[in-house]
Amino acid sequence: MSDPYYEVSGAGPVLLVLPGGAGHPMGLEPLTERLARRFTVVVHDPLGLAHGRLGLPVADQRVEEWSEGAARVLDAVLPRGGSAHVFGTSAGGVVALDLAARHPGRLRHVVAHEPPCVAVLPDGERQRALFAQVYDTYRASGLQAAGAHLGAVLMERAPEDGHEGRPLTRSEELGSPMALFLAHVLRPFTSYVPAPVPETVTVTVAAGADSAGGLLHRTASLLAEHYGGGFAEFPGGHIGAVERPEAFADRLAALLGSPGR
Repeated sequence: MSDPYYEVSGAGPVLLVLPGGAGHPMGLEPLTERLARRFTVVVHDPLGLAHGRLGLPVADQRVEEWSEGAARVLDAVLPRGGSAHVFGTSAGGVVALDLAARHPGRLRHVVAHEPPCVAVLPDGERQRALFAQVYDTYRASGLQAAGAHLGAVLMERAPEDGHEGRPLTRSEELGSPMALFLAHVLRPFTSYVPAPVPETVTVTVAAGADSAGGLLHRTASLLAEHYGGGFAEFPGGHIGAVERPEAFADRLAALLGSPGR
């Protein structure tokens, strides 16, 4: 088992950040820089894609492997008996929820932003089948077509025809974090069934204000009921952490109750 890949910045209470997609933290720098004014920000890179492993072979991923890796990061950065806040977005939000179920003693407040845990929905089986269709589109027609199909699924509308493309070569796929997400993360993570979390951990499920009316806003609202915790809206949409990093970071800091410094 290799050492976990992560970066640390800032000072204050520990905040573990779990990126979405294939776990590459690209685009999150403005968010983490803002958060580092108030927290010791620890960004987990589960596949090491930002640490020289982009381009190396990747297998289908499992939520529990990512959460166990996140727990090892906490072991490395926390003092004995210490605990951390956790923020995960999209696929990282799924990992945050699994981490809370597996390692509650290391956690204080978990914020899961638009985790695609669609199994909790009344039409969960149908939604998981739709994500499987996105995977099929990726395999048949490549990134652009799959991206358009995924966007349609998230907005709960029928995908448009006419997005043609070609399958990626294995080399092209291994060099693209988005392709790795579609190939090896999308299906297993959208099939994740949330596990119970002890009441000792505060869980807030969040969604972007711009996602209202969409699949993951609906999912987040129901997940909040499932965990018996709070529901929070954040600036932007599904990638609000990238679209509006400063406002997003300030909303997260206020939710976690950091006193600042």
